[in-house]
Amino acid sequence: MTDPLPLAGRAALVTGASGGIGLAAAAELAAAGARTLLTARDPVRPEAAAGRLRAAGHTVATLAGTVADPGHLARCAAPAVRALGGLDVLADNAATNLPYGPLAEADPDLWRTAFTVNVEAPLRLTQPAWRAWMREHGGTVVNVCTEGAGHVGPNVGAYGTSKAALLHLTMQLAGELGPAVRVNAVSPGLVRTEMARFVWQGAEGAIAAGLPMGRIGEPGDAARAVRRLVSDEAAWVTRTELVVDGGGTRVRAARTGRAAGTNVAAGAEGSGTGSGGGTPAGADAVRQRLLGRRPAPDA
Repeated sequence: MTDPLPLAGRAALVTGASGGIGLAAAAELAAAGARTLLTARDPVRPEAAAGRLRAAGHTVATLAGTVADPGHLARCAAPAVRALGGLDVLADNAATNLPYGPLAEADPDLWRTAFTVNVEAPLRLTQPAWRAWMREHGGTVVNVCTEGAGHVGPNVGAYGTSKAALLHLTMQLAGELGPAVRVNAVSPGLVRTEMARFVWQGAEGAIAAGLPMGRIGEPGDAARAVRRLVSDEAAWVTRTELVVDGGGTRVRAARTGRAAGTNVAAGAEGSGTGSGGGTPAGADAVRQRLLGRRPAPDA
């Protein structure tokens, strides 16, 4: 029989929890029984979400701050232990997709910020979590990467390169922190988030037609993968990347005629920002979005 509260008695910290995958992951972990701390740069939306979760009977706390600030990261672990009674689960979700454009033209300071947020912050958060709780009590870490970490695409070089570094960091930490701590990655394809709106808005049908699952992802798809990896159902799983992309990158649609313009025997590679272009039609739709549009200034 499946345990309805597989994370009961555990405490979790989720970064980037103001919306999208981070907020969905926090809700999944809380619903699975974990006492949960939401942290995000925006102090308003996490607190509103925490209020809804508390009303549903869950134990939830919030802590405002940006992962670009090392001081905030250093302060996260101890409050989590005090407020929640431990820190068994760490879900590193906060990210930036800037700078956007060719790397030959990238601003060095924005390039550095991409690595500060996407690579350095997960390490800076794991270190105090290890010292404050996980070294003695054990735990599990999940880093949210991207299916685009393994290939290239137009204008997303900083994002893809930094996420590839995060994937390697995940494997390195799994080797160093085991057996007490399991460290894994969830790599989503194109998910309906504000950060990726510039890719999917206005082109969702064409992109979905190129995916074996026939739709783009929802935040809950990635959030459920996070919850599964931190539960005891994955007790012998570490140093693993779980790709959640509707089959768009690693598996191709094996039948033809899914949609107008789709003719697939062996598809093309996706485009690099969690795109999941499972067929030439889907991949081309994403590439055109990446070439023709830009993310919001502070996505």
